[in-house]
This record gives sequence, structure tokens and C-alpha cells, in this order.
Amino acid sequence: MSVQALYTAATGMDAMQTKLDVIANNLANVSTTAFKRDRANFEDLLYRNQVYPGMMDNNQQPTAVGTHIGLGTRITSVQMDHRQGTLQQTGRELDIAIEGRGFLQVTDPATQTIQFTRAGNLNINANGNLVIGSAQTGRLLEPPIQIPQDANAIIINPNGTVMMRRNGNAQSEQVGQLQLAQFINPDGLLKLGENLYAQTDASSAPLLANPGTDGAGIIRQGSLEASNVEPVTELIDLITTQRGFELNSQAIQAGDQIMQQINNLRRF
Repeated sequence: MSVQALYTAATGMDAMQTKLDVIANNLANVSTTAFKRDRANFEDLLYRNQVYPGMMDNNQQPTAVGTHIGLGTRITSVQMDHRQGTLQQTGRELDIAIEGRGFLQVTDPATQTIQFTRAGNLNINANGNLVIGSAQTGRLLEPPIQIPQDANAIIINPNGTVMMRRNGNAQSEQVGQLQLAQFINPDGLLKLGENLYAQTDASSAPLLANPGTDGAGIIRQGSLEASNVEPVTELIDLITTQRGFELNSQAIQAGDQIMQQINNLRRF
């Protein structure tokens, strides 16, 4: 029936619109530090089975194939792509990048809950604590690391040890240790915005380790991880999504024209 074609094509248009929203967000974050692109996953909907495979025909022979009429599609999930982004050298001593699977831990000042990030643009707040983000509104690293006021150089080693040298002293002192969190299912993390994630029942509890151990990854000082969005791939997806939307709209137009022709039959 042409009416069913309208509803089926409408599900395709709705799914393509959602995919377009995902692509637009990916492109908008092409320069966001440590951003992980999203991918929309589809599945087909229920089928109207007019003839089941293997049913007996008029000659009492099993049919080789059936007759199934699909009822459309839908978005089942929007999945994160956790592939490593390119490491971009900045030369800034408080910029760090994670080469591996781990996440930095930060404390949300409003709720005092632990959140996670891969954006390593560190700053020092008025109390001398290392924070992620701006020095005014940044979130404290967990475990906390405080830099003395007389520090004139900060060294962050690949194993996460944070060292500093005081004015007039060439010897380095350790002031803290970075820890990285891993998850059994990182796709199950909840995106919060501001380059932050929260754990969920789907992600599992964080597995903590020092950088360089248990596959958590290592720290690269003077670098930041770039977004893993590939603009060319996104633009190709954008074109195919637009064409898919147009094809579904044409199916609606064709169904409408057939219904008009059926309605006009009564005039003859």
C-alpha cells in the first residue's frame, strides 16, 4: 500500500536527519582538543511477512523464499570512535597528551564527583594546584598536584611523575604523580561536554594505573591530542546522508502520486 510507503520512507528521513546531526557535531569539533568522533548505527525495523519461507504452496511444495515487506529503519545508537588522535606539539610545559587508552581524572567543583578527560591543557590556579581548563574555572586533577610558587620549571615524565625545579636550584624535586583511568567499555562513557566524560553502568568502574603500566598509555609533555575527526570522511558521509534523505523524500512523493491516481479513479 502507498500509505505504508509514506511511513516507511518517513523513518528513513528521520534516521538520516539524526545522522546529519551527528556529522554536523563531528565537523563542528574538528579542532576540539582530544575530541572523539561519533558514528550513527542503523537497524531495519519489523517486517510484514505475507509468506514465510518454507510454507507449502498450492502443490504442497515448500517455498524457497518468502515475501517480507520492510517497515523502515531507525538509529540504534551513536557510538564513539576512540581511535588515537594526532599528537600536536605545542612546546608548552603544561600541555600533555596521552598516547594510549587512558583518561585523566578531574574533580567537578560543583558535585565533587570524579570525571574523566583526554584533554591535557593544564593550568595552575591561584592555590598552585594543577587544573584542566582555565585557571579560574578549571577542574582539579585527581589525585591533586600542587606546584610551589618558586618553581621555575615543570617536567612531566612519560611515566606520569611531575617534577619541578626551584629558582636557583638545578636539582629536580617530585611534586606529584599522574594517574590514568581505563574502562572495559569506553563506548559506555557518558559525554558531558567540555571535553569531559562520566562513568556509567555500561562503561564499568575505572581501572586506575600509573602511565606506562597496564596498557594505560604514556604521557607526552609539550603536546596535545588533536580531534580524531577526518574532514574528508565526514564530508563524504554528509553527501551520502543528504542523498539518502532526498531518496526517501522522493519515495514519499511517489507514494503520494500513486494515492492521487487511485483517488482519481472514481471520476471515470
